[in-house]
Amino acid sequence: MTDRQQAQAQAALNPTNPPPSTDRAPEPSGYAAQRLHLLREDPRTGAARRAALSELTDRWLAGLFSTAADGLTGVALVAVGGYGRGELSPRSDLDLLLLHEGGPGGPAVAQLAEQIWYPVWDNGIALDHSVRDLGTARKVAAADLKVQLGLLDARHLAGDPGLTASLRSSVLADWRSAAASRLPELHTLCRERAERHGELSFLLEPDLKEARGGLRDLTALDAVAASWIADAPRAGLEAAGARLRDVRDTLHLATGRATDRLSLQDQDQVAAELGVLDADILLRQVYEAARTVAYASDVTWREVERVLRSRSGKLRRSTRFSFGSAGRAAPARGAALRSPLAEGVVEQDGEAVLAATARPATDPVLPLRAAAAAAQAGLPLSPSTARRLAAEYRPMPVPWPDEAREQLVTLLGAGESAIPVWEALEAEGLVARLLPDWERVRCRPQRNAVHRWTVDRHLVETAVRAAALTRRVARPDLLLVAALLHDIGKGWPGDHSEAGEVITRDVAARLGFPKADVDTLSLLVRHHLLLVDTATRRDLDDPATLATITSVVGSVGVLELLHALTEADALATGPAAWSSWRAALVGDLAQRAAADLEAAARDDEAGRAPGPVGSEPSAEEERLAVEAARTDGPVLSLRAESEQASDPTSEPMGVTLTLALPERPAVLPTVAGVLALHRLTVRAAAIRELDPIGAGPVLALTWQVAAEFGELPEAARLRADIRRALDGGLDVTRRLAERDASAPRRRGSTAPPPRVTVAAGGSASATVLEVRAHDAPGLLHRIGRALEATGVRVRTARISTLGADAVDAFYVTGPDGRPLPRERAVEVARSVERALS
Repeated sequence: MTDRQQAQAQAALNPTNPPPSTDRAPEPSGYAAQRLHLLREDPRTGAARRAALSELTDRWLAGLFSTAADGLTGVALVAVGGYGRGELSPRSDLDLLLLHEGGPGGPAVAQLAEQIWYPVWDNGIALDHSVRDLGTARKVAAADLKVQLGLLDARHLAGDPGLTASLRSSVLADWRSAAASRLPELHTLCRERAERHGELSFLLEPDLKEARGGLRDLTALDAVAASWIADAPRAGLEAAGARLRDVRDTLHLATGRATDRLSLQDQDQVAAELGVLDADILLRQVYEAARTVAYASDVTWREVERVLRSRSGKLRRSTRFSFGSAGRAAPARGAALRSPLAEGVVEQDGEAVLAATARPATDPVLPLRAAAAAAQAGLPLSPSTARRLAAEYRPMPVPWPDEAREQLVTLLGAGESAIPVWEALEAEGLVARLLPDWERVRCRPQRNAVHRWTVDRHLVETAVRAAALTRRVARPDLLLVAALLHDIGKGWPGDHSEAGEVITRDVAARLGFPKADVDTLSLLVRHHLLLVDTATRRDLDDPATLATITSVVGSVGVLELLHALTEADALATGPAAWSSWRAALVGDLAQRAAADLEAAARDDEAGRAPGPVGSEPSAEEERLAVEAARTDGPVLSLRAESEQASDPTSEPMGVTLTLALPERPAVLPTVAGVLALHRLTVRAAAIRELDPIGAGPVLALTWQVAAEFGELPEAARLRADIRRALDGGLDVTRRLAERDASAPRRRGSTAPPPRVTVAAGGSASATVLEVRAHDAPGLLHRIGRALEATGVRVRTARISTLGADAVDAFYVTGPDGRPLPRERAVEVARSVERALS
């Protein structure tokens, strides 16, 4: 072979830029013209045009091969990668492999390659080419994951079909046998690519191929399916992929370039070519498709990890427990390997799934309960569970039951772990069914460089940020819901704050908030930009500036909510929206406004006679207090309550427990501990000190409780355990510690630390300690023990659970029955806070 022939052979084997033109076979007539007609004149679009372009190119390349091969055997021309899948876009490159048997025919194969590659280059088509024998192809694939992925889509074009079949079967066998190591490597590549290119569903100029949720991820999902390890949820996936490819095809034709980035300057033209009204609608369609792909990817990779863990023996198995007397846990014989999370919800294989007894068709709160339980436990919501919840969805009563509203707040309060659960609900259309106004902001782009998210994701991200600020406010539920709704008006024309106020008023009423809370929520949404706009644009030393703020908020509590919402909104917007300078300005403004509001409140209170601590006792409390005073023993009453008081046929959702007994030490922690042992969640509670017959103080405790999961305990058993605990026959603290030690360990959501403060001016006859903490089984028991350890007397308490947060107020005095000195009160507050941390 001459030097020139050697150089030509080397060039044909080298997959880089083409060498200068030499003698080559003539191009089959008409390919360029037919291709141009197909792309410009043919009415076919989308998948039909891609298939037609692939078929046209197949025939052309097969003709090139047939002319150049001239009787050469043991060679095959193979399409790989995107071309192998038949997904040719107008500017796609051609991925080709010239496969041969090896041996002494190298020069002839090299000459054949040259006579195929050059016509491709002469037509201005990008080419990714290689020439290999079967053994070399397998070795290169084993060493290079991207090469192996391309070969998984190998498709025969011309030559020896048996050679192509051998390649396909061997590559698939290699892929499946090495799946345990190759799939984690592929997952790593996907994550790295997402870090470089971002999430397609949130980018103003997305890369349709490389960004997370793009076409590369679809290829990865096909590779996972080919491994036989797992398969993606297929609902909507094909349509999502088709939409992304259609947009890319149109982008190629509109720009005349092989680009995958949908830049701002091209969006209007692409939208017009696709018959879409405007660029915003185009982006929404792209975002919806990308979310479908991204969600399918998350589900698939989670399943891959689960299967690979199980094969390696590292899958953590949970246990299903049955609960006997006082909540004592014991493994249920023959039970499925599950552990309970909430009523109708269990954990299985690292996911939240429905219990065997769950009935979504008769339990409208179940979707929110399952989502809240999953988020709080730091678990994903099983895709099959989400699908079943959507399929058997029962419309929520209006207004929502109290439990539904509490579960929504609990979901939002979970922080970061709420995001994948929310995405699972959205993937099945449940969010829009629960909150119909959500549809207008779903996938809505924000054409502002400061914003990094779409409107809907920004709302969820704001709630996530707000969850970390709940200890700063007395009403964390209002903060979280306001965060979720503050930009809801962006789906409507006009000022989004004004539109949002109207929408929020309607949504809050449907959620079942009382009128005062509806007013607060609508105020927060209407004025969510007030603090930051005022702080950065007005003179804070001008009294009129403070008057603007105080006249709007009206109270310190609302000001605290607005301040926290402002910070959460800015943090969720993006790095450019919040800085130490802005935080300092807003904090200074809020502090000055709070001082003015507190001064005004003190002036209003001046001259008023001190009132009694707490509210008036109920008739039931007075009756039991009289009986307890006469018998010198604990008296209990239990009354089942329905979620909807107007519906006497509805199932009992909780119990009101009223207990009266002569005052004695440790009543609060003891009774709270018994309720926790019986897995009763305290929704609200009140403790009052009465003297009904003048024979000495009697404590009246009223608890509103509900079962954490399962059925409510028998009244007789609950009454007996309370009596045993008060008499010292039941060590509540030890039993709770034993149960916690045996419970499954979960990552769970990360809650902000507890906060215990001394309320200023809370009462004239007692010191008021406010406890704000993440609600958890046994929390009230621990608070009661911590208070007992400090030696103070709890005269009255108001216990409330708002979603996942406990907001409690304890009216305490010293042994002398008087309010605590300021220094002593601060010391007690710090001691309780340390005990809860």
